[in-house]
Amino acid sequence: MSLRENRQVRLTARPRGIPQPEHFSLVAEPISAPGRGEILIQNHFLSVDPAQRGWANDEGNYSAPVPLDSPMRALAVGEILESNVQEYRPGDHVYGWFGWQRYCITTPESILRRVTPSPLPLSANLSVLGMNGITAYLAFHGLGDPKQGEHVLVSTAAGSVGSFVGQLAQIAGCRAVGLTSSADKAALAKARYGYQDMINYRGAADLGEAIRAACPDGNDIFFDNTGGSIADAAIRTMRLRGRIIQCGTAANASWTPVPTGPRPEREILTRRLRWSGFIIFDHLAEFESAAARLAELALAGKIVHDEEILPSLEHAPGAIARLYRGDNHGKLIIAVD
Repeated sequence: MSLRENRQVRLTARPRGIPQPEHFSLVAEPISAPGRGEILIQNHFLSVDPAQRGWANDEGNYSAPVPLDSPMRALAVGEILESNVQEYRPGDHVYGWFGWQRYCITTPESILRRVTPSPLPLSANLSVLGMNGITAYLAFHGLGDPKQGEHVLVSTAAGSVGSFVGQLAQIAGCRAVGLTSSADKAALAKARYGYQDMINYRGAADLGEAIRAACPDGNDIFFDNTGGSIADAAIRTMRLRGRIIQCGTAANASWTPVPTGPRPEREILTRRLRWSGFIIFDHLAEFESAAARLAELALAGKIVHDEEILPSLEHAPGAIARLYRGDNHGKLIIAVD
């Protein structure tokens, strides 16, 4: 058979901070048939995630840096075209680490789960049923331990994780207040994502005062995707024995040198706070059950999911920077073709 042309978006220069279009190159080369124990996958949708900033940089992170001149590390959903692995057959749809490229030859270790046929669109496996929805579900319930009537504060509340946290808080009977970067996103999150109130942190003269005005009784749970000055202000609104879920640090462009700020240790001590970090890769065994529960909620109309789908690989080089500017509307996804 003739060789297929594989179009890839490769990381060709090491960024400092947020990757820009000039750090990537689009290339095309033939891809051969899979070898023994390998699977050939045709990607349909590729994920854009805040964590890709850390993977592209060479600073210390929970994952090794992406090697230069290789496809950008990314989650994707695709269809198996050829398989030399008995458990996986052509026609199966799968979700896993397939990179920013049209085709991927890989082994079963890169597959996180099979895609169960569903009335939901295939792209939903990168949003509500993907890392974003699963992160929100497992972190909120596992580390937040929410109880009916509690108060929840969420940073990047209109983002790909925060948009689900607000809805999960509402389902759990909590009062949720969100932080976001514009009046338009604040209105969207309040209308669609379960938030009782929203704060545009860019429009607040004093963020601490704005949080206290929206959360006069304090907060039991702070689901933080940003760190930085937002976390500095939020920690001082926590109730006694509150829980902080650290899910991201998007507010810090670089960790070299280590940024400094207000010291939180007295707040942790006097308020008896529990501050926990959440990394989704520690919870791979829970993916199937979490995705099944989220699908159930989505199909019942209890959770909505918004997606912005960029129409081709040509849009990939600028996608991470777009995400960090807050220009996206919903989960940012790239359609391969």
